[in-house]
Amino acid sequence: MRYWFMLVIFLLAGCQPLTQIRNEDLITAVGYASISEQRGRTIEEKRVRAMRASKIDAYRELTEQVYGMRISARAGMEDQQLGIENTDGAVDGIIRGAEVLRSYPVGDSYVTEMQLDLRKMDRMKQHGEVYHVPTNQETLF
Repeated sequence: MRYWFMLVIFLLAGCQPLTQIRNEDLITAVGYASISEQRGRTIEEKRVRAMRASKIDAYRELTEQVYGMRISARAGMEDQQLGIENTDGAVDGIIRGAEVLRSYPVGDSYVTEMQLDLRKMDRMKQHGEVYHVPTNQETLF
């Protein structure tokens, strides 16, 4: 009987997955920003600006993953010769409920790692309206 019990435990342990099952409702993004390229009177101001810029970059990456990227391309042709080619990309969307996992400097860059739970974002859609934000706002820094 004792051996039978150990055999059952051994077989059940063998049925467990070897790797952790990935949660399909979680997406992650990483944003980057150069510290030295920021405007600011002091290195501390530049670091704060880079921290904020890397967070916005991570939000942009989350938006690309959720809503996709709109690509616009144009090519001109004259006398059967290819002329000027233009390609533009844009993302637009609203991200709610994203969480900063880590934010840290690496050399001259600031890095922000973010995570978004798509179920949480879906629940938060019902919390408030979306308003247009003016683009010509000046900040403290």
